Amino acid sequence: MIQPPANARVAVAATFPGVVVRTLVVEGDTVRQGQPLAVILSREVLTMGADLTRANARSGVARSNAARLSQLAREGIIAGARADEAIAAAAEANADVSEKMRILRMVNGHGESGTYTLTAPIAGRVTASSIQAGNPVDGTTAPYVIDAADRYEVAGQLPERLVGAVRPGMSVRVNPDIAGRVIAVGTTIDPATRSASLKAQIPAGAGIISGRATNITVLGPALAGAVSVPTTAVATIGGKTVVFVTAPDGFAMREVANGGTAGDKTVLLSGVKPGERVVIRGTSALKALALAR
Repeated sequence: MIQPPANARVAVAATFPGVVVRTLVVEGDTVRQGQPLAVILSREVLTMGADLTRANARSGVARSNAARLSQLAREGIIAGARADEAIAAAAEANADVSEKMRILRMVNGHGESGTYTLTAPIAGRVTASSIQAGNPVDGTTAPYVIDAADRYEVAGQLPERLVGAVRPGMSVRVNPDIAGRVIAVGTTIDPATRSASLKAQIPAGAGIISGRATNITVLGPALAGAVSVPTTAVATIGGKTVVFVTAPDGFAMREVANGGTAGDKTVLLSGVKPGERVVIRGTSALKALALAR
């Protein structure tokens, strides 16, 4: 089963309750990090915008008062303590403004319109969307779920006979052009399925979709002398596995030992040496000639 790896699935929560004004993506869309997903109208954001306006006004007054009293203190007209109090009040007002601005920036809020924008925290594919224009959001739900689109995991079952032979780091193949590697192999046999768990990491590619069931091929080191040939080169004659190799006077039939097939390749354990040329097209005609002899 193809699934996103740990920390690669992110739920995008609605920070404040409100009403959805506009949706910008739908389930299945690919998004980039920071891309807007939806615009939400919120009373809290509108109130925060009004608070920010008032805080800015108070900050301006406080700065002016601090500057005036500081000048008077330098001229010896008032005590320096009064100027220090005014400077502290101005700093407090500035901190209030900064905090409200920080919160609005954090939620991509616009105090003037009372809206905030949900954005994608990671690049990936939207795998769940439960939001529509005009619908309310309560500030505690996650209208979108995004899966990272650059990497996936395959959680599978390893037959009992292969437990011990398959190890982390070995190569795997999916679909059949996606190459990955084994990252974990279980050591406990499930009594119902007589298999152990296996987990492999694969990159994104055509047909790689979270939740899809698939088969994986594990590629291990071949025995000494084994070779790989296109599967189309292998034929069966009289119950024997054979290939046809080039010879000085044409082609010669060679009995081989089949070590298994992975995708469009077959491993031969014996019968053919590295570097020999084998027939990969027209084997059916050569097979018919061999049977006619």
